[in-house]
Amino acid sequence: MSDVTTIGILGGGQLGRMLSVAASRLGLRCHIYEPGAAPAADVAHDLTTATYEDETALRSFAASVDVVTYEFENVPTEALDLIERFAPIRPNRRALAVSQDRLTEKTFLNEIGLATAPFADVPDQAALAGAIAQIGTPSILKTRRMGYDGKGQVRITDPAQADWTGAPSVLEGFVDFTAEISVIVARGADGQVAAFDPGLNVHQGGILRTTTVPCGLPARVTTDAVLIAARIAAALDYVGVMGVELFVTPGGLIVNEIAPRVHNSGHWTQAGCTVDQFEQHIRAVAGLPLGDGKRYVDVVMENLIGADIARVPELLRAPDVQVHLYGKGEAREGRKMGHVNRITR
Repeated sequence: MSDVTTIGILGGGQLGRMLSVAASRLGLRCHIYEPGAAPAADVAHDLTTATYEDETALRSFAASVDVVTYEFENVPTEALDLIERFAPIRPNRRALAVSQDRLTEKTFLNEIGLATAPFADVPDQAALAGAIAQIGTPSILKTRRMGYDGKGQVRITDPAQADWTGAPSVLEGFVDFTAEISVIVARGADGQVAAFDPGLNVHQGGILRTTTVPCGLPARVTTDAVLIAARIAAALDYVGVMGVELFVTPGGLIVNEIAPRVHNSGHWTQAGCTVDQFEQHIRAVAGLPLGDGKRYVDVVMENLIGADIARVPELLRAPDVQVHLYGKGEAREGRKMGHVNRITR
């Protein structure tokens, strides 16, 4: 057994909530650190509400846990420096550094021999015209840091009307893909790797709407996708669960981005597998053996976004539907309020 009894989680949203539930099934406690509202605190053992600049709170939090993980990437470096003096951080700092910066991420992926969209650094307005001349249009201008669910991104079709984002950015060439899939891969401290079946993703307005498993693609494509995800995890000496998003193109698979954490497109595993992505992540960071990621049913995961929350009574009555609500208050437009897993076979 592991010596870990308490896991610290940076971030108190829905991912931290579901990680805490998974940890409790294994007899482990979770301590949430969150500057704002924390739905995860409803099901966790402890909560620290403080900013990432509060050194006293960070020190107390880190000293109270055996290992620290996170539910989102954008934790300030200074906070991580302090935490790591008291407890190991899993996944490691390199995985965070790579995924926090889109330019760093794409450079890393190319360096290990993986294909990405063509890209160019856009540190300021003056660099934008040169980047467009290099990459062409249509293209997408993305801030290097922050940004999710379509935020911090501008599509450029007319070079004459292109404006810089106001922050260091990267210009990505448009990828003509036939499908977008994602792989949820886990890697243990001993190097053991376990991957879940790739899921087919559909986005609306930059936000993931559904993930369908199986994805309906040929075995050679899904096998290649899993091998790519495992390659990335190994190159980062990764410990934990990672989400890898890929574009399927006639010329092969192109890596869109990586997320060093449990991922929205992996929620289907809660209904489709004996050990879901949340338990798999807890096992990995706690030093426990990984579980079997085998899928035993077909599943469609659908996010409940904003006003979709009004559909909950209907969904609760539907057969073969598993409802997960995140305990959030206001149902704002674009806000993920929960998700459902619909078993289709």
